[in-house]
Amino acid sequence: MRKRIYWLLPDLDSARRTTDELLLARITEPHIHFVAAEGAPMEGLHAANVLQTSDLVEAAQHGALIGSGLGAAGGVAAAFALDPASPAALVIGVGAVGAMLGTWSASMIGSSTPSRRLRRFERALAEGQYLLIVDVPSARRLEIEQLLARTHPEAHLEGREPNVPAFP
Repeated sequence: MRKRIYWLLPDLDSARRTTDELLLARITEPHIHFVAAEGAPMEGLHAANVLQTSDLVEAAQHGALIGSGLGAAGGVAAAFALDPASPAALVIGVGAVGAMLGTWSASMIGSSTPSRRLRRFERALAEGQYLLIVDVPSARRLEIEQLLARTHPEAHLEGREPNVPAFP
């Protein structure tokens, strides 16, 4: 299990030094993500991808739930209208198709929607700061926070999430 930590860094040099500190602390690059204002230089940094910067995963989950419910309701209506030999199979099949369509359509919307988790950092990013999103093993969270606080007094701990989603 990993914990996600958010840090705000004042500039690119500080972000690069922080990356080096984390790599030396054996936090691998796939667990280190940076977000900056559009057009800001990101050379030497592992930029966050769409899974960290959008509501894609949450939207897909909601789409699957709503789509399966609507699909199952449509399957029940079809079973009453068609009187098939196996109404349960029809309800399950149409529910599965609804879940797939709901997941797909909601994930398309979610991938273009900025993450609600990152909304609180918009002002700092617009001012030129860099947001570090680092996923650390639960047992090492305090150690990594103390390391960054000690070696980067210019950085600010901006919070943590209790559980890191499996995808991003």
